[in-house]
Amino acid sequence: MEELKEFFTSIIDDDLDMFFVRLIVALLLSGMIGFERELKRHSAGFRTHILVGVGACIMMLLSLYGFEDYIQKYDNIRFDPARIPSYVISGIGFLGAGTIIVNGGTIRGLTTAASIWTVAGIGLVVGAGMYDVAVLTTVLVLLSLIVLNNVEEKYLRQGSRGSYHIEVQRQENVKDLLDLLDGLQVDIDKMEIKKEEDIRIVLELSKSSTIDEATLLEEIGKLDGEISVFHKF
Repeated sequence: MEELKEFFTSIIDDDLDMFFVRLIVALLLSGMIGFERELKRHSAGFRTHILVGVGACIMMLLSLYGFEDYIQKYDNIRFDPARIPSYVISGIGFLGAGTIIVNGGTIRGLTTAASIWTVAGIGLVVGAGMYDVAVLTTVLVLLSLIVLNNVEEKYLRQGSRGSYHIEVQRQENVKDLLDLLDGLQVDIDKMEIKKEEDIRIVLELSKSSTIDEATLLEEIGKLDGEISVFHKF
């Protein structure tokens, strides 16, 4: 029993409390950013951001404290503590690239990729013991993701314009579609209706239209009948 106690005493470092606190802080801060991404159903959410933040913190702790005995034993060794963190920052780009989705003219996931990269930086900062910088950065990131997102949705994305090619099979579907667009207060610059095998409707949204693509497609999908929608930027 005494030998077991000595074993655990030998592996528990005096700095264990400090390591524990830094890892927990990294978990909490990265988790807050990840939770915001999770709420918006992004591919990299709560768990991914936590793993990135805590992993980056571990790498910084390893860089700062993992080679102390080795350096003390060999006086001629010169060690650069910034080398491991630099690999973290460059390597995290591969993970961020996996969250970016390109679909035609639409690119999604850039913000989430940037948040993963930032969380890695927060983890490194926490690992270095710079708690104030880490907390401030987390607050700024959350403000950017939440507050600025609302500003962007309300003001900056109103200038987007797209052409929608909608194909319906029955005449009554045309009336339902027009009633829907009127109810959603969609501003339309141009509309063409062509009768072929199916009835084809070409819509060009106005720059002043505030409707977003996801909402428009969701509402069109609720209409009865077979309706096909093609979006061309």
